Amino acid sequence: MSGKCLQCGAFHAMDELSKGEICPTCDGPYHIRSYSTVAAMPPPQVNKFVSAIQTQLVENPGDKQLNNALGICFLRLNLFDKALPFLEKAMEDNFADPYPYFYAAVCLLKGKKAFLATRPEIDAMERYLEAAISLEPRGIFYYFQAYIKYDYFERKSLNTTLTYKDLLTMANTSGVSPLDIEQLYSILGVPRPEAI
Repeated sequence: MSGKCLQCGAFHAMDELSKGEICPTCDGPYHIRSYSTVAAMPPPQVNKFVSAIQTQLVENPGDKQLNNALGICFLRLNLFDKALPFLEKAMEDNFADPYPYFYAAVCLLKGKKAFLATRPEIDAMERYLEAAISLEPRGIFYYFQAYIKYDYFERKSLNTTLTYKDLLTMANTSGVSPLDIEQLYSILGVPRPEAI
């Protein structure tokens, strides 16, 4: 079995890659499965991945990994409206990976604070996060919900079933780390509220 590097296009046997996710030809990431893969990349390098993935999607438009990777690249470039359809495509019949749902919720904020979002956007974010939690109850998913509950509901004095404090407790119980929280605000592009 072999695979094609997204960055340089080199083909490698899967056993060559079993030692890591780094392409032996270009020393770049072989796959883009999470935002952390592209977080530190300069935009021109991310754009190279965008071109390579788009080329591969022509041949395999339903490929969940490619759609997820392209959505993540567009998210890194702050092209939220472009990222969302690819992340939604990665969600189709995908009951194993919660991250496309999580990244889709991030896209709906469009780099602004939750306080500035519309109620339909907030409702859609909550649906995506609930789907992510139903697949894998990770602390960062609960923490992101806590941020939304605080910045949108608490600051606007709106009633909600679970408060941001309830969700913070759930996040801590589920093992959210300071690094997870730091990365979330980096992806969101907003400062962390002092209250949470």
